[in-house]
Amino acid sequence: MSAAEKLPKPLDPDLLTQGYSARESWRVFGIMAEFVESTERLSAIRPAVSIFGSARTPSDHPYYMLAEQIARKLSDAGFAVISGGGPGIMEAANKGAFFGASPSIGLNIQLPHEQHTNPYQDISQTFRHFFARKVMFVKFATAYVVMPGGFGTLDELMEALTLAQTGKIRKIPIILVGEPFWRDLLTWFRTTLVREKVISAEDLNLIQVIDEPDAVVEAIFQYYETSGFEPSPAEREIQLNL
Repeated sequence: MSAAEKLPKPLDPDLLTQGYSARESWRVFGIMAEFVESTERLSAIRPAVSIFGSARTPSDHPYYMLAEQIARKLSDAGFAVISGGGPGIMEAANKGAFFGASPSIGLNIQLPHEQHTNPYQDISQTFRHFFARKVMFVKFATAYVVMPGGFGTLDELMEALTLAQTGKIRKIPIILVGEPFWRDLLTWFRTTLVREKVISAEDLNLIQVIDEPDAVVEAIFQYYETSGFEPSPAEREIQLNL
């Protein structure tokens, strides 16, 4: 037998495809499990405010301390606080709520390097899939508070704006904190996006910019002053189809 004849035969491409398809099919059950488990754990947590911001913000930074203050005031005002469960601004949000009157919730994500779970969580839920986690941030939020952050923070902000703009979620307060940080982005929204007619000027009304912790809490209460925090039947239907 020649050396060439002793070489292993290549795998049948069709068999490889079938194996991959089977793994993809089973993966769907894992995704379903994440949705079911997180929904069951969070469904009773109302009202809640989701807070976003950079994982890289150190604990002695003014943004960290501001996020902690806002979260504490929200918690003491009766709002559960939901964060990404990791370090930086996420930790500040969980920490402020943890020492407040209402639950501190961390929706953690498994990442190879950056993310680790912070210790300030009354309820901790870990996700493998970003998209499942993102749904839970929106599904149970009465408001979004967005601190300065990078791509992940911008992703969450744009997701909320898109869903509210298109009516896929009920409209909620979307509050940006740190006006100097957001100034150039908002200018670009007002000039380039509106000028090019890829958004309407009215879409900018989805956003508020507030820097004072007490004013953040007050703005959320004012928003729901007439309708109340509980979703209407129509809004519940929208949430079910998110």
